[in-house]
Order: sequence, then C-alpha cells, then structure tokens
Amino acid sequence: MGNLDLMPRDSFGSKLGVIAAAAGSAVGLGNIWRFPYVTGQNGGGAFLLIYLMFILAIGFPVMLAELTIGRRAQRNALGSFRKLAPGKPWYMVGMMGIVAAFMILAFYSTIAGWTLEYLVQAVTNSFDGKTAGELKTSFEKFQGGTFRPLVWQVVFMFLTGYIVFSGVKNGIEKYTKILMPVLLLLIIVICIRSLTLPGAKEGLVFLFKPDFSKITWPVILDALGQAAFSLSIGMGTLITYGSYIQKDNNLPVTALQVSATDTIIAILAGVMIFPAVFAFNIDPAEGFGLVFIVLPNIFEQMAGGYFFGILFFILLAIAALTSTVSVLEVVVAYFSEELKMTRHRATIIAAVAITFVGLFATLSFGPLSGFKILDRTIFGWFDFLSANILLPLGAIFIVVFVGWVLGKKNVREELSNDGTVKLPLLNIFMWIIKLVAPLAIAMVFIYGLGLIG
Repeated sequence: MGNLDLMPRDSFGSKLGVIAAAAGSAVGLGNIWRFPYVTGQNGGGAFLLIYLMFILAIGFPVMLAELTIGRRAQRNALGSFRKLAPGKPWYMVGMMGIVAAFMILAFYSTIAGWTLEYLVQAVTNSFDGKTAGELKTSFEKFQGGTFRPLVWQVVFMFLTGYIVFSGVKNGIEKYTKILMPVLLLLIIVICIRSLTLPGAKEGLVFLFKPDFSKITWPVILDALGQAAFSLSIGMGTLITYGSYIQKDNNLPVTALQVSATDTIIAILAGVMIFPAVFAFNIDPAEGFGLVFIVLPNIFEQMAGGYFFGILFFILLAIAALTSTVSVLEVVVAYFSEELKMTRHRATIIAAVAITFVGLFATLSFGPLSGFKILDRTIFGWFDFLSANILLPLGAIFIVVFVGWVLGKKNVREELSNDGTVKLPLLNIFMWIIKLVAPLAIAMVFIYGLGLIG
C-alpha cells in the first residue's frame, strides 16, 4: 500500500464534473425505463409521494455516507474499507460492491444494447404502420435472437470501456459533462411534446394526484427499493466516485445536488411518458415492455413521432451509458489499485470479462431461455442476486460502518472539511445512518426475498 500512496491519483477537476459524473451514475435506465413502469404498476401519485419521501429521508443520507467513505479513504471500494478499518473484515463489504458491479453491468449491458437497436429502428422508421401487437412480436423476436442482441451488447460495452479507458478527468468527467446536459435537454423537449397531446392531462393527474387508497405495504417497499435502486446505492459506485472528489468540495451540498438531479429526471421521465400513455388509452401498469413496446406504438401514432422516437432512444442510450461508465469504473479502480494494473490494462480486462459473462445474460432471452436454475434464467439470477441481495446488504453494511465504526468524530471532520463547513443537521444524519437507514433497507432486503409483502 505504501507505494500506492506515492502514485498521483486521478480526480475530478471541477464541481460541475463531480455533479455530472455522480448524477450520471444515478440517472440511468432506472429513472427513464424502470421508474415510470414501477410508478404505473403502483398506482401513480401516491407511489411518487412515498418515493420522494424516501429519497430525502433515506436515499440522500446513504448516498452521503458512501461519498464520505470514498473521499475519506481516497481509494477504490475495497481499498477504502481496508484503509479505514485496517486488519478487520470490513473490506469484504467493498468486495461485495465490486462483485455486484460486475454482475449488474453483465446484465445491464443487455438492456443498454436494446436501446441502440431501437435507436436504429427509430432512424430507419421501422415502427411505421405496425400495430401494438406487431410491435410486441417484433420486440420479442429481437429479444429472443442471437446475433443482433449480442452485437449491440458488445458495441455498448466498447463505448463504456472507451470512456473509462480515457481516465477520470479526461474520460468520465469530460463525457458526462457533455452527455448529462444533452440528456436533460432531450427530456424537456419530449416532455413538452407529450404535454401537448390531447388527453395528456389525465396522465399528469395520475402521476401527481395521490390516491391514498392505493398505498399498501408492497407499494411502500417498492418505493423504498426504487429510491435505493435509482441512486446507485450499495454497489461501490459512489464510494469510488467519492474517492475522486477533492477535499475542498462541500460534500453534503454535492450529495443534495446529485439526489435532486436524479429525482427531477425521474419525475420528468414520468411527465414525458404518462401523458402520452393516457393520450393513447394505454394501461399505465404495462410493465417491463413500456419503453420498447408501448412507446414505439405511441410515436407511430403521434404527429412528429418519427423525430421524437429518435430523440427518445438517443436519450435512453445516453442515460444507460452514463450509468454503465460508473459501474465499470468500480471494477477498474479495484483492478488498478489493488491488483496493481495500469488503468488501460485494467479497463480492457474488466470490460472483456464483463462482456463475456454478459453474453450469457443476453442469450437467456433466446437460445439459453430454456436453461433455468430454480425457475430463473441467467439474466434473472444476475438481476435477483444484485438487486435483491448484494445491493441491499451492501447498503446496510455501508451505513452501519459509517454510523458505528467510522463514528461521528471522523464523519464531522470529513463532511465539515476540517471545520470549514457548517453541519447543522449532523446529529439527524448520524441518527438516520445508525438506526433508521439500516432498518429501512433491511425491510427492502426481506421484501425482495419474498419473506414479507
């Protein structure tokens, strides 16, 4: 470790770069693909209200806890725990995060690849003249194929690897500072179009007017789970990015800005999708296929739909890319710092290994769809193990570590930048991290395993 301390470590060069990269990590298919369909399935406005409460009360404090670990240690996810708790097994929490990141990128790159296929379909006007049933058949045929899904997955991993290969400042920061404003602009443009559709008002009512009769125990736990999923909590991404944040940065403000950006984009995704869904009399609880089946059908019927279809799938691909970059960086940082590889070598090995494993996740919709273990495909197992076990467990251990091991004195020192930043809510933050967050995340964990609900 001694030699490592002498090596110059790459870092973010600006506050905007920090926010763009961390928000890019949080903003992904979770906001634009998953959030609308989970909101639709859970009754709209009431779910949104509970989700917002959980972002503020649990999501933001846990995000801040992760950033604190990373910046305090100035190390990768595993190295951070090893440095802050030497000689103790806490480094295993970092290893869980790295395994989760590897597994998540293996199956996330499958869906990310679909966004490129649909961007090409939008450009070539392939949705034209197709009924909803034909679009569903077309999606299932593509999804169940071999060549095209694999090609797009490999292309997406190449793009991800290229950005990470270029470094923290010249790769991740440089590209997210371009991609995030473009993403926001595209969402706003599509939102405006969606709101001008006849019948759009019903969509806004569904999204923003809470029907409290829809609130059930599963809805509450889904909202908490979505809050954690949306902010990239528990997989080491924020620890890794936190380690690149300079010591003069106001960490609580940064965490608040990232949480706010992520949440605004999720809400805008709802504004973009639900007015269109209601304008064309489609069930908002459509689920998994909402983006790849329902929206192409809407674009096909909408005036200017060709143009907006292209914009939407560019937006979806950008959202996926800013997330895949952050997840790959978790593995690359570990390889380069702990296994003493150069960044270039670490990136190539990590990207190739993840792509290879990811091929099996992609093929589990087609040739390997019959290969199941306990009724789950390879894709299904990657999704289940990461989202339902590794991420919530990682998040629990992270908050317990910050609250009970790192302790209030070290947390105050780090968050106040050695006393230069005021922390009026430190006691509340510590209370949430020590007690509230571990209990809340434990409930999501138990719910995800199907033991309550």
